Amino acid sequence: MTETIRIRLARTSDVGAIKTLVAPLADQRILMAKETVAYYESLQEFRIAEAPDGEVVGCGALHVMWEDLAEVRTLATSDAWRGKGVGHLLVERLLEDARALGVSRVFCLTFEVDFFKRHGFDVMADQTAVDPAVYSELLRSHDEGVAEFLDLARVKPNTLGNTRMIKTL
Repeated sequence: MTETIRIRLARTSDVGAIKTLVAPLADQRILMAKETVAYYESLQEFRIAEAPDGEVVGCGALHVMWEDLAEVRTLATSDAWRGKGVGHLLVERLLEDARALGVSRVFCLTFEVDFFKRHGFDVMADQTAVDPAVYSELLRSHDEGVAEFLDLARVKPNTLGNTRMIKTL
């Protein structure tokens, strides 16, 4: 069934669909809800999974954090398409994007440990996974995903139960 799904770059007209895909997962505290402006600001990071009829059935983003490190974030599929390979297609495309950008490690913060293990991600043994100089630079970021990666106390209420995972490309 996934052969009928097209993965493409997100467009501004997709923001409403992205919010619709994320909303039930945010309600369940699986994903973090974001303001609409945040989706527009990060739109160029998003890939969209589109059904043959043009319906947006999934989304995912790749956020570069440092020279060798990026994060897969906001990975979501519609209920009707969950379990049909849409997430797999999105993750594979995001990993291709990471390679094309020259990133050598990709991080995720997830409840879906088995899913990401099937894509070659491992649970992070070292929670920071960056050297001290890079860590101090990353502390200057205002991005919540970077704070989650660094395991900062201010984001812990939003990340309870999530697992930090990483894949070397």
